[in-house]
Amino acid sequence: MTNPRALCLGEILFDCLADQIGRSLEEVESWTPYPGGAPANVACGLVKLGTSSGFVGCVGEDEPGNALVQLLQDVGVDTTGVQRHPTAPTRQVYVVRSESGDRTFAGFGDFKTEEFADTYLQADKLPVQLFENADFLVLGTLELVYPESRASVFRALDLAEEYNVKVILDVNWRPVFWDSEETALQIIPKLYSRIDFLKLSEEEAEWLFDTTDPGAINYRLESIEGVLITAGENGCAYCLGENEGKVPSFPVKVVDTTGAGDSFLAAFVHQLNQQGINSLQDPEVAKHVVKYANAAGALTTTKPGAIASQPTAAEVEAFLATNQS
Repeated sequence: MTNPRALCLGEILFDCLADQIGRSLEEVESWTPYPGGAPANVACGLVKLGTSSGFVGCVGEDEPGNALVQLLQDVGVDTTGVQRHPTAPTRQVYVVRSESGDRTFAGFGDFKTEEFADTYLQADKLPVQLFENADFLVLGTLELVYPESRASVFRALDLAEEYNVKVILDVNWRPVFWDSEETALQIIPKLYSRIDFLKLSEEEAEWLFDTTDPGAINYRLESIEGVLITAGENGCAYCLGENEGKVPSFPVKVVDTTGAGDSFLAAFVHQLNQQGINSLQDPEVAKHVVKYANAAGALTTTKPGAIASQPTAAEVEAFLATNQS
């Protein structure tokens, strides 16, 4: 056990990316599997930047599950919180890509979404000692879809509250996982009173709050300490502490956008760990934290794959040094 500073709870999986760009699911001839899953991506991104992390999730007792656990260990992510399911398979997601590098989730192959191992994460098996020593808990919303993993999310929130762990929620809305938007709109808001920071895309902000103004969302949620609204190539709007603003994105040659938002979030949490949350009261620090996160996200789009393309702290610093704005 490495007493990781940040815990990332949720799914780890293989994104099977279409080898043929610009084709539909039916037209794709071959696929290349890349390790992914937003919480796992964030965990790996944190370690690469220099903040210790642990992944909490469930994979199958199968070869893909073995490969993913080995990858986490190779990167340096604590795997104390990884559970294994004896019969359910490790999740694979098929992803088609547009000419511009944007990706679209295209299904789960031969299985239904609720048949994968990550849906069976057991609340009573979450390692309490991880929460005793952590400073941050990063959550998505995909595990809210399934009863057992949903119970684990709320157990993790209880533990975070008990041990004063700051909670960061990345909505990461993926309709392909849910049976309906209505169900999601009933469940996701139950987390709002339990979190400290909220990351949304512009589309998610509009969908959940009818606004893309982070200050308005921050005000509405009252107990929250910060809201980030990302807009891809259009940068990020933020409300951190009393400070609001917008930081433009960095122009780069995009190869693949998979995992860019996860690298952004990892860099944000890394900066919180480095600078301390109280430092966000300084408007220059708040702006720098978002700029740093934008840089990490931009660098990730310049190579294929979510984890393989993540930058180190030295790479982010070098990029910022040559991209002053």
